[in-house]
Order: sequence, then structure tokens, then C-alpha cells
Amino acid sequence: MKKRNAFSYAKYGYLFSIPFIVAYAIFHLYPILFTTIIGFTDLKGLGRTSFSFLSDPFLNFKNILSSELFRTALKNTVVIWIANFIPQIVFALLFTAWFTSPRCKLRGQGFFKVVFYMPNIMTAATIAVLFQALFAYPTSPMNDLLMKLGILSSPFNFQVSKLSAKLVVAFIQFWMWYGYTMIILISGVLGINPEIFEAAEIDGCSSSQTFFRITLPCLKTIILYVLITALIGGLTMYDIPRMYLNGGPDSSTLTLNVFIYNQAFSGSYMYNRAAAASMLVFLLIGICSVFIFRMYRDKDQKKTDRRRRHIAARKEVVNE
Repeated sequence: MKKRNAFSYAKYGYLFSIPFIVAYAIFHLYPILFTTIIGFTDLKGLGRTSFSFLSDPFLNFKNILSSELFRTALKNTVVIWIANFIPQIVFALLFTAWFTSPRCKLRGQGFFKVVFYMPNIMTAATIAVLFQALFAYPTSPMNDLLMKLGILSSPFNFQVSKLSAKLVVAFIQFWMWYGYTMIILISGVLGINPEIFEAAEIDGCSSSQTFFRITLPCLKTIILYVLITALIGGLTMYDIPRMYLNGGPDSSTLTLNVFIYNQAFSGSYMYNRAAAASMLVFLLIGICSVFIFRMYRDKDQKKTDRRRRHIAARKEVVNE
């Protein structure tokens, strides 16, 4: 009798999951499989539906890898991601320590958390327009501020300089995502057993010792999650580089996803090359994610092996 009830209840679970499965198959699985297929074909042109497989199935991949523009996009993507992720994780950890410290009883924590998280819920188009106005030439709030402080003697065109364009895009990415990273890390800290912190306080540990010796080691899994998700987000940057300067000036803010978009839709309509570039980005993300995961796992495994050897050595000394 119990088995019948269990089966009948499970049946409704499968029924409720059908809409998600259908939506996923139509809007995710089918596009992924179709993109994979056309990466090996000669599909080009708007409105064309017929295509044939290439005699050299990897020709599109070879063309993409030999493209100077693709290598430039890859370099820009990595540079912009590193330039925004390092301050992002530093500020997120700093605010996490600030908000979760029992000794630093900050008033209005909810207000500050909302303010820091606010850029993440703003649309990319809004932020792009905002920063275009902030860094406009010849008159803009940033130029006026820097000239009043005596840093600039004349207006500077931030949107023409390659270095300043990259730094602005990196800053926007940092500003948009450090609040999200902070919330994730705070959630991880709240999941740590509070008795550990109480024991550390009784033992006389300072705030910095508690953070570096207890909080950070306990957040290893969360930091790994943040690192991998930030890597995926960084290598698939599209909205801000596309809407702020459309990859300019002189391809200095061209990222991999903007390159893929340009291959597919900006006049060339090379769907086959865009699909091949998409698969290369997917492979790159997969390889980097596996490398990071294995690196963390190997470190933990080495520490575990070291502890086991230490315990075994102590047992041998005691037995002797």
C-alpha cells in the first residue's frame, strides 16, 4: 500500500517537471545541438536554411584560431576579466568581514547591502548610457572633476584612448558584480557554525586572525564557486563592451562574445564561424573550470594526506 502511494506522489512530480523539460529542450538544448552541428558546415547568409558539411570538418575552427581579431578578443577578455575580478573579490571579502564581524556592530547593514547590490539589478543598457555620459568628451562630470582637482589641464577623451576604455569597462564590470559576490560570501559565512567563532574569541584571537585562520578556510567551497562563476561570466562578457563602445576604440574592448556576435549578425552573417567560435569559448571555459577545480581538490588532498602521514607517524612513535 505504501509503495502505491509513493508511486502516485512521484507521478505528480514528473508531471510538474514536464513544462521545464519542454522549455529547456526548445530554448536551450535544441540551440546548443544546432550550434554544434553548424560549426562543421558552410552555413552563411541571412535567411538561408540549407547547408552541407565541409570536406574538412574543422575548417571553421582553423579559420577562427588563425584570426588575428579572435586572438585580440581573447586577450582583451582575459585582461578585462582579471582587471575587474581581483578588486571585485578583494572588496567583497573586505565587506564580508565588515558585515559579519561580531565586534564591528555596524548600524544599517541592510541599507548598505542593498546599496552595494543595487548595480547588479540595473540593466546593462542603463549602465552603459550612464557611463557614456560620465566619461563623455569634451564636457562630462569626470572631466570636470579631474580638471578641478588639477589632475587634467584640458578635457581627456576617455572613449578614444585604448587603455582608458579597457579600464572603464573593467570598472563597470567590477561595480556591477562586487555586491553579488559579497552577498554570496556573506551567505557562506552565516553557514559556518557560530561556536567556532565563539571559541576563537574566548581564546583571544583578533579580528584579522579569526578572518584569515577561520573564516577564509571555511569559505573554500564558496570561493571556488565564486571563482568558477566569475570565470564563466568574465569569458562571456557581452552587454557592457557591446553597448558602451561596441568593442572600440580600435577593438580594444572587443570581447569573445562581441566577436561572435559580429561574426553572426554584423553584416557578415557567418553563422558557421560564429558557431565554431562559440564552441571554442565553451571548451576554454570547461578546461579552465576543470583546472581550477582540480587545483583546489589537489591542495585539499595534499593537506589530508599530510595529516594522515602525521597521525600515522605519531601512532608509530606511541607504539614504540
